[in-house]
Amino acid sequence: MKMSNEKGFSLIELLVVVVIIGIVAALAVPAFQRAITAAENRSVQATMKTMSSGQAMFFSQNKRFADLAELNTIQVGLGTMIDADRMQRNKFIFEMEPLVPTDAQLRDGYTIAAYRDANGITYRFQLTNAGVVRTLPDAESDF
Repeated sequence: MKMSNEKGFSLIELLVVVVIIGIVAALAVPAFQRAITAAENRSVQATMKTMSSGQAMFFSQNKRFADLAELNTIQVGLGTMIDADRMQRNKFIFEMEPLVPTDAQLRDGYTIAAYRDANGITYRFQLTNAGVVRTLPDAESDF
C-alpha cells in the first residue's frame, strides 16, 4: 500500500474548530453587551455629576437653579436638546421633574431624571440638588 502525502485539515477537525468558536462567541457576546450597558450607565452618572456642579455654579450667580436648556447652554457639549424641556445624551433622555419647573420651584431645588430602554429593561437615574445620583428601582443593576 502506498501512503499519500496529503496536507491539510480533515472535515472533522474543521467542524470541531467551528463548534468551539461558536461556543466561545455564545458566551462572549452577552457578556460584551452587559459591559457596554454598564459603561453607558456609568457615563450617565458622570454626566449627572457634571450637571450638579453646573447647577451649583448657576445657583451662586442667579439665586435659583437652572432648567435643562439653561444648563445645556452654560455647559457646552452636555447633550442635544430634543425640545425645550428634554435633552438627549447618547442613549439617555434627560428631563426635569416637574417637566417645566417654575422659577419659584427652581429656587427651592431641582430634580433631573435620566432614562433609557435597553432590551426591555428601563434604566432610570435621578439627580437632586443634594448632588446625589440615585438609581431608580426600574433597572436591574449591571454594574
